[in-house]
Amino acid sequence: MDRIALEQLLERFRRGEVTLEAVREELARMPFHWMADAVVDTHRGVRLGFPEVVFGLGKTADQVERIAAALLDRGSNVLVTKLAADKVPGLVARFGASAVVHDEVAGAVMVKHHDVEVSGRGRICVVAAGTSDLPVAREATFTARCLGNEIDEVYDVGVAGVHRLLHRLPVLRAANVLVVVAGMEGALPSVVGGLVSRPIIAVPTSVGYGASFGGLAALLGMLNCCAPGVTVVNIDNGFGAAYAAALINRDAGA
Repeated sequence: MDRIALEQLLERFRRGEVTLEAVREELARMPFHWMADAVVDTHRGVRLGFPEVVFGLGKTADQVERIAAALLDRGSNVLVTKLAADKVPGLVARFGASAVVHDEVAGAVMVKHHDVEVSGRGRICVVAAGTSDLPVAREATFTARCLGNEIDEVYDVGVAGVHRLLHRLPVLRAANVLVVVAGMEGALPSVVGGLVSRPIIAVPTSVGYGASFGGLAALLGMLNCCAPGVTVVNIDNGFGAAYAAALINRDAGA
């Protein structure tokens, strides 16, 4: 749907020719921006509440910039995940330094069309077992903030020194939902799940020695978690965990 068609639809609504529900349904079907090598879902935010997110891995700098421009032109902030640091200067040159927020540890960038308003009804707590898990944990933190949530961060509290985790228990229990990130044997979500009465999204990471099999050991450990209320996303998927946490944390009507 282009601007003219949208204005015509709204004018018909103003004249009482279509209902508000019909307008909502039409907006929910609004289409995409077609490019030779990408089809940008420009109105995912209407359907899902959050705009399309760009997966940066494997894309050229030019592709990332053009996709970002298509989303910005339609009023959306743009989140890019798994983006190599050498592609960030191109975004800064095209959109301006004040518009580009980069977390190098997370490998994530937000190109701002507008400031993010806090819309989550509670806090999300991102918990990481070790410092080596920080790239995935920070991807979760960055994503959740871009989606309008207030975040608490509890890092380097793995089960090898569980007293470190217990020291932060008040922060854990104050959260509305938790994202728990761990590699190695992936035991941390089980421990946290026995301490809090909130949903937990567990993220296995590829951190570990050979028998961790690139995160498979942590994934299987989390899938076999004995604590209730723990769900699991894919290996190194901090973004997916944060997105799910943001859905849990938002108002039902949002």
